[in-house]
Amino acid sequence: MAQTAAALAGKISARSRQSDFTFLLQVCRPGLWTTTALFYLMPLGHSINFSSAKFWVGLVYVLIPLGFVLYGVNDIFDVEADRLNPRKGTFLFGSLGRREQLAALRWQIVALQIPFVTAFLLWIGAQVFLWFGVLLLAVALYNAPRIGFKTRPPFDVLMQASYLLVFVLSSWVNGVPQLPWQTFAFGALFAMHSHLFGEVMDIVPDRESGRTTTAVRIGASRTKLLMAVFLIVEVTLVTRYFHNRVIAGFLAVGAVWFVADALWLWRNKPYSQKVITLFMWKWNVAAVLLIVWDYMQEPLTRTFY
Repeated sequence: MAQTAAALAGKISARSRQSDFTFLLQVCRPGLWTTTALFYLMPLGHSINFSSAKFWVGLVYVLIPLGFVLYGVNDIFDVEADRLNPRKGTFLFGSLGRREQLAALRWQIVALQIPFVTAFLLWIGAQVFLWFGVLLLAVALYNAPRIGFKTRPPFDVLMQASYLLVFVLSSWVNGVPQLPWQTFAFGALFAMHSHLFGEVMDIVPDRESGRTTTAVRIGASRTKLLMAVFLIVEVTLVTRYFHNRVIAGFLAVGAVWFVADALWLWRNKPYSQKVITLFMWKWNVAAVLLIVWDYMQEPLTRTFY
């Protein structure tokens, strides 16, 4: 009897550890790793030093510990709304943790930062504290109860410009010049239109939970048209300053798609989960292609007048 009970307890413990590992992996959003990696690699272009420990430590940081900060804090504060979201609890779209997992997550986020803060302090110097200060301010403004910008359009969208911190960190860690302001502008617009797409996919659970986002306020169709406007501005930037027809073409196709979606395809109707998953896989494929193109051509690291 005692042996049976011990074996059962062992199985339960193993399942619990596996569940915790799955939850933690989902927290850092593997479905967004390609986009985050793209932002980290853009300042480097073809100058990546694959034998550099600094390069790999920086890449690991932006994919996992930084993901814990950006998305883990969001998961802690959005626990009730996330339970209404059928996308949650997956590797593509993020975690859906139990209350005890979310309680432990607070300390796990802090603990995971410590070795990376130490390494960056040694490599970069005291200015890394400014970087982390801006990061924490952005996370606080976005998630704090009552003042959280994520429920105050249009600040929910504008706050996505904080992803530009990845550009800055990558340049500092890898010892390369900061990108031109046009690339920063492109990156901000890219992050904003990406966030709007996520809001369109979440419009039903956000509305049901009483959460106000830009997509909830203006509707799915108008949000898609707004995304098309962002994409058109991105096309203009890439064409005017970088003379890159390949990236401009990808972005233009996206703008045409969202106009067609807004006016004739889904319009204000919600996407099915199958369609959302398909969109996400295509998004990741496009991000991988952009990473390869960035490495081969360095299209956004310098401007042309």
